[in-house]
Amino acid sequence: LYRTRLVRGSYRDQERPILVNNWEATYFDFNAEKILEIANAGSELGIELFVLDDGWFGKRDNDKSSLGDWFIDRQKLPEGLDNLASKVKDMGMEFGLWFEPEMVSVDSDLYREHPDWCLHVPKRLRSESRNQLILDLSREDVCEEITKQVCDILANVPISYVKWDMNRHMTEIGSAALPADRQRETAHRYMLGLYKVMETITTSFPHILFESCSGGGGRFDPGMLFYMPQVWTSDNTDAISRLKIQYGTSLVYPIVTMGSHVSAVPNHQVHRSTSMEMRGNVAMSGNLGYELDLTKITGEEKEIVKQQVAHYKEIRKLIQFGDFYRLQSPFEGNETAWLFTTKDKSEAIVYYFRVLAEPAAPTTGLKLKGIDVTKQYQVIGTDYVFGGDELSYVGLSIPANIHGDFQSYVWHLKACSE
Repeated sequence: LYRTRLVRGSYRDQERPILVNNWEATYFDFNAEKILEIANAGSELGIELFVLDDGWFGKRDNDKSSLGDWFIDRQKLPEGLDNLASKVKDMGMEFGLWFEPEMVSVDSDLYREHPDWCLHVPKRLRSESRNQLILDLSREDVCEEITKQVCDILANVPISYVKWDMNRHMTEIGSAALPADRQRETAHRYMLGLYKVMETITTSFPHILFESCSGGGGRFDPGMLFYMPQVWTSDNTDAISRLKIQYGTSLVYPIVTMGSHVSAVPNHQVHRSTSMEMRGNVAMSGNLGYELDLTKITGEEKEIVKQQVAHYKEIRKLIQFGDFYRLQSPFEGNETAWLFTTKDKSEAIVYYFRVLAEPAAPTTGLKLKGIDVTKQYQVIGTDYVFGGDELSYVGLSIPANIHGDFQSYVWHLKACSE
């Protein structure tokens, strides 16, 4: 229902690109040269899209200023955003950009000029979170200004992807444009205004893939999916945490709507270290991306990333638009497993994850779902052939050579020809 009826636009049925985002690689500390170095490294590994995250506008050297001033920071990008995007495209990659259009910093030209444009209640404190306030999108004049600023950037830079963020919840939900007896309408009118802004922007730029974000998955809802066909699933990029995050999200939302990235270790949120293989297998279970400094990883890790990217391109359609089956829940034990299969059951890919090692663990079979019990399946890359009934009722054996914590394994199955 969500994937084929709620989601709309040219990207509804299109395979989503593999991206690299510079956020966890640089945060606010970057210049054009550093961005191009990361993009070039991504291009060499087969990555298709570079996304420039927060910090490219105003005087945005930290999270204390400039939201609402959507003008290029010439200190960081002296040749402009258009020049940077063109150089990225010359590398054979598409270019994407981060916005947080619904927000305003107190230290911004927009706020200094229009201090009444934020959600607030007169004579009450204006609570800041991440040093920002929320623009009052229940007001037509605010909606028009934000739409204009975003459209001006999108119309003049070769952008094919936008990450639309919203990094705080609503407080002091009042509007200077409404009388006292209508203040309770503000939150509802805010959403109507937001939808109007999104409708205008997304229809004006139908070639752009828009991804919603709200501190990660904080606003992963059907209303947003109508305008933006995918969502950044969570700001927590740790592979082990993501097992529960992505498993739980899959109960309601299609896999193709879930952004999932490989990040650096120790992970920046939980400080856990996992292998590149483990991180890749978790991230390949959604819309694959990378969020780390590709210029700093080892040659061996680069080769692993290159193989992951090439493999994901082969299985991308199956992952993003196939049928998804949950086999083992991370909420119920030490192991997690899920499976993707084509509609005709001719191909399947199975992911297995073990969080912690156990001494003398019992040998168990991973029973599969969603395959044809009348077919024979070969495990790609091996000589093994199993009957669909065997895979369903007995299962695959977990390899005995998986040792240590945070391990994963993948089987790629194809039905044998008659």
